[in-house]
Amino acid sequence: MGGQLGVEELDLAVVLHALGDPVRLSLVRRMADGGESACSPDGVDVPRSTLSNHWRILREAGITQTRRAGKARLMTLRRAELDARFPGLLAAVLAEDNQ
Repeated sequence: MGGQLGVEELDLAVVLHALGDPVRLSLVRRMADGGESACSPDGVDVPRSTLSNHWRILREAGITQTRRAGKARLMTLRRAELDARFPGLLAAVLAEDNQ
């Protein structure tokens, strides 16, 4: 989908804000563990409009990219880009739950 931020455009404050919400963080963890995620994954108990807003925030922060597969939209974590711009950040955030 057009308009994806380049690596140099990723902003630490925006990324940290996006990762600071428990629902968005759980979505990021799902993608980190399982690759792509559907826009309405099982086990996420929030209204569809709220979930859509969470995906928008992750996308606009540059954390995810979206791919269309027919009528479905699949989100993927931009791990390589995030690691290139902010080395160790994603690993630290994802490991935070295991401490």
